[in-house]
Amino acid sequence: MLSALVVGAGRAGAGLHLPVLRGMGYGRGRAVGRPPIVVVDPGVAVAEQPGVVVAPTLAHAASLLDPARTAVHLCTPPTARLRPLTELAGLGFRHVLVEKPLATSTEELAAVLRLREAAGLDLVPVAQWRCSELTRRIAGVVAGGELGALRSIVFTQTKPRFGRTLRGDEHPTAFDVEVPHSLAVALSIAGPARVTAAGVSDMLLGDAVFTELGGAWVRLAHRGARTEIRTDLTAPVRERRITVELEHGTLVGHYPVSAADEYAQLLVRNRGAQSHSVFRDDSLTAFIARAHEHFAGGRPILDEPATGAEVVRLLDDAKRLAARVAVGAAR
Repeated sequence: MLSALVVGAGRAGAGLHLPVLRGMGYGRGRAVGRPPIVVVDPGVAVAEQPGVVVAPTLAHAASLLDPARTAVHLCTPPTARLRPLTELAGLGFRHVLVEKPLATSTEELAAVLRLREAAGLDLVPVAQWRCSELTRRIAGVVAGGELGALRSIVFTQTKPRFGRTLRGDEHPTAFDVEVPHSLAVALSIAGPARVTAAGVSDMLLGDAVFTELGGAWVRLAHRGARTEIRTDLTAPVRERRITVELEHGTLVGHYPVSAADEYAQLLVRNRGAQSHSVFRDDSLTAFIARAHEHFAGGRPILDEPATGAEVVRLLDDAKRLAARVAVGAAR
């Protein structure tokens, strides 16, 4: 079993990755062969927990662990990737699970990929919807061909995000919050894509304006199909819905909206008939377990970080296109 190092104790690190690691058996004691979880975040007070060791610096963490046998969970804000990655590489860490997105621009992505090549890093960007049971079932229907060729995919993602935006979690735009999850799924189901249109809106809260953090949308063209992704971070309700149109049927799926309920739903409409199923779908646990298996020398993840890098490129194209549209509208 690899050791585990969580870098960044914000929402992703402490709220998502840490509970998953504890559920996988980390922190239960060396007597039963379970190493502790080491957490590093000088800017956040990490609550004391059994089996969790808080280190003040990455260098101190490296003295507590064997870097070559450690899975690093890099959960710093998306604008703070390169510096900790560089320090981790210098300390001998090589296996790094990076919260989405891998970078927030193609320039930063190029620097991350150069570091990966120079230091021999094994980078796996977080894309848990790719390990979702809902995604697996939808991809199976599409690949099976029983309902004909794929025509379109539409993602609708809504949630109120006022509090986290007020606290400032360093997501530069709405494109960087929910859209990366959907892009990874669209690429896995429909194949390579290019951006054809995009837009972004501000978040208004009283007299405050949070630029480009209200919502975003992007349209993609695949070979023979199209994808549209819409995210609204000012909505009063939470929803993560995917609608897949095929020649002879429609699939409507609902991903779990939070860790409070880990069940997904899938509705299949086919020639006047329909079926509805509800099933457990803890995709983050499945993805992290899969990444640890990869890091430990088990089944390799062959398409990363290539897919994560392509997500960043598409996001960058969408941001540039949305900016041009905004400038044109202002004129």
